[in-house]
Amino acid sequence: MSFVKHAIRRERSFQRGVSRRGFLARVGAAAAGSLLLPSQEAFAKAMTRERRLTLLNMNTDEELGIVCFPQKNYDRKTINQFSHFLRDHRTDESHSMDPALIDLLYAVTVLTRGRGEYRIISGYRAPETNYMLRKHSRGVAEHSLHMVGKAIDLRTDDVDTKTLQLAAVALQQGGVGYYRAADFVHMDTGDIRTW
Repeated sequence: MSFVKHAIRRERSFQRGVSRRGFLARVGAAAAGSLLLPSQEAFAKAMTRERRLTLLNMNTDEELGIVCFPQKNYDRKTINQFSHFLRDHRTDESHSMDPALIDLLYAVTVLTRGRGEYRIISGYRAPETNYMLRKHSRGVAEHSLHMVGKAIDLRTDDVDTKTLQLAAVALQQGGVGYYRAADFVHMDTGDIRTW
């Protein structure tokens, strides 16, 4: 792939034109303001270390480990594995997932001082799956970002969902939905909004 095509594709994966380095700077500011870490410096230091995320797909019982290092781009193999892992379990369809979701999970892990072990409830949704879910729930958006690979629903065993929600909101990197009764958090890389 040419440098120009790669740059365009990479830029499209980040809403509002925020680069990965810009994201890291904003994350540091969020850390300082969130009271989840003692200082922006401590957070910045934590973000320079390699960290492993472990994802468990609650629908397929599959597990995926991803080594994150925010200063580097993810290779195609990692993105393909991430996308396949988050496929629609009802249709077995995959869609290219936004790599900014990996950075978002990494930053939430650092902010919350979690283990980085996430239980994934939903990733990609095929349009027919989204339509079916909308018929059974008012909480499913007609034009859900799940259908374009920019959303993930999750929980973790070591950090409560309210804390996950607060960390994701502090990052200001997209939409954050808190579903207290169902005990999960929705995170996406779309416009900044909360519900």
